[in-house]
Amino acid sequence: MRDLTMKRRLFLPACGVALGLLALTGCSSPDPSFYTLAPIRGTPIPGGPKLVELRRPGIAGYLDRSEIARSNSPYQLKLNSAERWGEPFGDMLGRVLAEDLNSRLAGTSVFTSAGAISADAGARVEIDIQRFDADAGGQIVLVAQVAITRDRNRSEPITSSLRLSETPASGSTADYVAAMSRALAAASERIASDIRRVSGDVAS
Repeated sequence: MRDLTMKRRLFLPACGVALGLLALTGCSSPDPSFYTLAPIRGTPIPGGPKLVELRRPGIAGYLDRSEIARSNSPYQLKLNSAERWGEPFGDMLGRVLAEDLNSRLAGTSVFTSAGAISADAGARVEIDIQRFDADAGGQIVLVAQVAITRDRNRSEPITSSLRLSETPASGSTADYVAAMSRALAAASERIASDIRRVSGDVAS
């Protein structure tokens, strides 16, 4: 009888530990999925300076995080720890925007100030991203301010405001990120046009 009682005393704590481990296993978070914006090639058009420096983009604070930020309403953000960017958001924006610009400016090399290259550029581009997420209708909205300076003569910058939108193909995160990539590529079209205009002003 004493042996049976001892076995019960040993069995009950062991069951508790096993159940606790099962509960922890069942409640563990799934491995996160990592996403990245992708450059989209455009039509190369000549007319820009030989070198263009793209400064590291300024970004709104709510975008400066590893999780992908989505808007639930004008006053609420949705963050999912299982859906993350594969690199710091500002660095990724600069890298992809530089590639977008390079494919649209024939004869021009665009480099980022965050990289290892340092050179005397014919133009400098600064961009401040104020919004980059979906609106209440599900469209990706990109709102930004852009300034382009001719470093050669330190003239006043040419400034412009951008507001662009793209519709994701579905509600999936992959399509959400793809729509963001298209919006950034559309922004690069406008910026490339302004760079060519600045270069033409210098030539004249």
